Amino acid sequence: MKALKCRECGKEFLPTKIYACEHCFAPLEVIYDMDSIRLYRGFFKNRPRTLWRYHELLPIKDKTKIVDLGAGYTPLHNCDRLARKLGIRKLYIKDDTINPTNSFKDRPATVAVSKALEFGFKNIGCVSTGNLAAATAAHAAKAGMPCYVFIPFDIEMNKVLQAAIYGAKIIAVKGTYDEANRLAAEAIDEYGLAIVNVNIRPYYVEGSKTLIFEICEQLGWRAPDNIIVPMGSGALLCSIWRGLKQFMEIGLINGLETRIIGAQPEGCSPIVKAFKSNLNDIFPIEKPRTIAKSLAIGDPGDGIYALKIIRESNGVAESASDEEILEGIKLLAENEGIFTEPAGGVTMAVLKKLIESGEISRDEEVVCCITGSGFKSSETILEAIPKPIEINPLLKELKNLFEVNDHE
Repeated sequence: MKALKCRECGKEFLPTKIYACEHCFAPLEVIYDMDSIRLYRGFFKNRPRTLWRYHELLPIKDKTKIVDLGAGYTPLHNCDRLARKLGIRKLYIKDDTINPTNSFKDRPATVAVSKALEFGFKNIGCVSTGNLAAATAAHAAKAGMPCYVFIPFDIEMNKVLQAAIYGAKIIAVKGTYDEANRLAAEAIDEYGLAIVNVNIRPYYVEGSKTLIFEICEQLGWRAPDNIIVPMGSGALLCSIWRGLKQFMEIGLINGLETRIIGAQPEGCSPIVKAFKSNLNDIFPIEKPRTIAKSLAIGDPGDGIYALKIIRESNGVAESASDEEILEGIKLLAENEGIFTEPAGGVTMAVLKKLIESGEISRDEEVVCCITGSGFKSSETILEAIPKPIEINPLLKELKNLFEVNDHE
């Protein structure tokens, strides 16, 4: 790690606790000394199957501070059955539901908690729509650090339960995610907190890019043709593009023609609306209304950067209604046996829409990012599934059931 660099004015700073440019207040990103990093494909053969296999491209100097629950190196499923159903040549699902706390947020959390320890923070926390709460709380528990989680009051109870069981103090703010975010930012100096996605953010986001590192490695060291990424703040999409460019610069992949496709729920789709209106600015959504609560960020912090990347990569942005999201969840579960939360339902619904509209050609290859488990959102999804059929313990009633099905 060489420096922190402002994403707007380009000024560089020493990699310390600062998280915004001291001149223009824009966000900072980690700069590595790429000339000094020597990585070859063969190096990875015997490395641990976690995201720390790419440690040279992660911002931790002191390896003794790494807090590792085994996040990363999740499966890239070859989904031939679903590809045939949708009429597309090749479809892969990157399945981050099997991370330690069942979402991709374990990736940035393991990096951020490790960095907070390295900086000497004594208390840690996050602002979350649910998944980051559990991931931060679990890694804080492993590190033995008190954890404070700021959430909007209306997120799914399963996600609250998961963070609470790891011992975190849950602070439910009566307002939106953006209002919870403002409160957490105000608490940083007052209480000496390391809020992973606020004042540790330049380092935190580095963990997410390991998702695309793994995809490239699992595809035989090449970049995918298309990748569909669910967007809340837009940070994951930005990290994926950053990871692709770093692998290209180091020489671990030989070409980069990937189309980056952003997906949002219709009830909270400020980035998609800006893309479709050909605007360069993002207009916040004051009151998000969607069942995809993990994507319900009305004022996306990385929205303008996500927008630029989608355009730079000749990609596209699309949204999905609540009904389409539930259909997307069922489509993936019934054809590939993968149970996603609504954010993954957005990804699948957008894939289906873009194939049907011709935006994605039927002879192309697509990777879809499934970023969290459906069990985290069971309250929401329960309403969309058929209720069990109750029968008496009589063989004739079972026979009647099968006969009914035979005629369907």
